[in-house]
Amino acid sequence: MAQQAEKSPSQPGLLLGPGGAGWWDAERVSGPRVLHCADGWWRMWYYGRDPSFDRDINLPTGRCGMAISPDGVRWERVSGPLTLGAILEPHPDGNCFDSGHVGVSDVTVSDGLYWLWYFGGDRSWRSVGGRQAKGICMQPGCAVSSDGLHWLRLEGPYRGALLSLGEAGAFDELFCAWPQVVRAGDGSWLLYYHALHPERGFWVGLAVSPDGLRWEKVGPVLGPGEAGRFDEGGAGTRHICRMGERYVMFYEGVNASHYHAIGLATSADGRHWHKQDGDAPAGAAFAPAPTGSGRWDARAVGTPCVVPMADGSWRMYYIGASEGGTDELTSQHQIGLAVSEGHDFARWRRWGE
Repeated sequence: MAQQAEKSPSQPGLLLGPGGAGWWDAERVSGPRVLHCADGWWRMWYYGRDPSFDRDINLPTGRCGMAISPDGVRWERVSGPLTLGAILEPHPDGNCFDSGHVGVSDVTVSDGLYWLWYFGGDRSWRSVGGRQAKGICMQPGCAVSSDGLHWLRLEGPYRGALLSLGEAGAFDELFCAWPQVVRAGDGSWLLYYHALHPERGFWVGLAVSPDGLRWEKVGPVLGPGEAGRFDEGGAGTRHICRMGERYVMFYEGVNASHYHAIGLATSADGRHWHKQDGDAPAGAAFAPAPTGSGRWDARAVGTPCVVPMADGSWRMYYIGASEGGTDELTSQHQIGLAVSEGHDFARWRRWGE
């Protein structure tokens, strides 16, 4: 399989930028999901796009791909079987929920299979805040694979999706995307997702299932913080880990100036959540690099993926965005790594600092 090696990062935390010409991710990369697999290799699934992808879909999504690493730091792209080396791309049937663009948001291993929890949108237009947006009505889906490269979609009941959009006025009327699935202590399945209401901001929603196939929405479980906090504009993408008898959520928040940081929340049951202040500004646990620094992640850090290490420390893979640009397609997205201060998952530093 064709591979492309990445050079060492030139700025703290930076691991992986866009691919070279001819790759599916030649314009942007985003949303890393990382596993340290039983065969000793690290695998990263992520989404992005090349310059020819539909420019009217003003989102970081497009196609999905995979990279591998011997240590979780030095990554090589692996060429998949689909367009320009992708491993998942929009559904060819225009009637399906994911016929316009896709993105990966969780990968798990169970019963000898990789399970990819992803999201996508079609090519329809929707009015949002007085502007027209294409592909914004996103929904969650699921696919399975024996090797992490070749995927089979599991068709859900809503044009292939696992969940429907919320009714008019609901917190998830625009989209229910970026799913992550967690097994609860009682054997049930918890599906967390990212939602948006045009006036009320970003929310984390929850759906539950007895078997991972039939889902019932519970409602919003985490939303905007108080004025002045890092998450004043809402809470969105997240990674939830079970740590002993509790759940810990690492979530992406957005402030009033549209800068993104990562914060913490905890729960005893996975349904009722309590935010925990971190050491970074405005209550965050991990913040963008200083404003005006010119660093690669000075505007946003988000889509956290947290991996436990054998020594009790933690790694957090994330997406960073630089300052400048006016929308998703004019800001530069790259993938980075932060490490915890020992066992303390509330304190982080960039890899290489």
